[in-house]
Amino acid sequence: MVPAPPPAASFSPAEVQRRLAAGDCWVRCGARLYDLTGFVRHHPGGEQLLRARAGEDVSADLDGPPHRHSANARRWLEQYYVGELQGDPQGSVENGTVASVNTQKTDPLMEPKLQVVDWDKDLVDWRKPLLWQVGHLGEKYDEWVHQPVTRPIRLFHSDLIEALSKTAWYSVPIIWTPLVLYLSWSYYRIFAQGNVQLFASFTTEYSVAMPKSVFPGFFVLGLLLWSLIEYLIHRFLFHMKPPGDSYYLILLHFVLHGQHHKAPFDESRLVFPPVPASLAIAFFYMCLQLLLPEAVGGTVFAGGLLGYILYDMTHYYLHFGSPHKGSYLYSMKAHHVKHHFAHQKSGFGISTKFWDHFFHTLMPEESHLKMQ
Repeated sequence: MVPAPPPAASFSPAEVQRRLAAGDCWVRCGARLYDLTGFVRHHPGGEQLLRARAGEDVSADLDGPPHRHSANARRWLEQYYVGELQGDPQGSVENGTVASVNTQKTDPLMEPKLQVVDWDKDLVDWRKPLLWQVGHLGEKYDEWVHQPVTRPIRLFHSDLIEALSKTAWYSVPIIWTPLVLYLSWSYYRIFAQGNVQLFASFTTEYSVAMPKSVFPGFFVLGLLLWSLIEYLIHRFLFHMKPPGDSYYLILLHFVLHGQHHKAPFDESRLVFPPVPASLAIAFFYMCLQLLLPEAVGGTVFAGGLLGYILYDMTHYYLHFGSPHKGSYLYSMKAHHVKHHFAHQKSGFGISTKFWDHFFHTLMPEESHLKMQ
């Protein structure tokens, strides 16, 4: 039996829009999407023509008056096929915006509502770094920062500092996974030696010897602890409402999380840069070492660090991935899209909704469905 072909990837109009805004050259033929970015980069002679057609439906060019190159053109185009456009294939993608004639066919759970901005009349000057401007917005900041746009953000004047404030998603597993493996192996060996005593720093009479069999439990405890820390940081730090008269608290909020809500499709700012992340990671490590025996604290920390890696990768995927409908990640993506574009003051879980259930911060419609 010939195996069935894998299901085609599905892209929402907003996802296509983001790629066009980032400078990619996507075209479509009906509902079929083709990525010609690599072609135009290696064939500068055809770049001007193809860039002019980016986002457009090229069906008319292929299905128009027949000529001897039509079949070859179709075969050539198929090698750049990437997936299907969600919604009405009769819609159009023009000037970086995907317009659909019949939006009822587009999945409403995945369709973000993006702000249409007159860049010359916005509250900030987008031709200059934004970080030093947002503090002057005062009471207008909270409303402005929750009106998402589809263009990248520049924070700093210095090219070096600006570069350090950005990072690619793959830097997170590359940098932190080796540390998780090293710490896990090191502290497992300490457990294996059989001289780890819990509560020994408080009392020797009631200290408890820790066998190596408890290592997985402490590691998983670290994973669970991270999921709680993830929720608390996102809710109470990232989503604090800075006072309108505090320039520096507005600046702090914007650099921590406001920039992400303003430009949710800026992929260079979706995961934590290594330098500030290392400071936060060192702080949590020191806290655990002060509170717990070295091997116990280190093992919990290693599990928590793995949780952080999974969180950052999940967060990136929820913005740019295309999970299958009905899957867990599809549910989490719908949850996160609504957090960004409809309910910014609820739905703080990224990798799980557990703490939103526990602390009663589910989206309003999710809470209603739960009651039903």
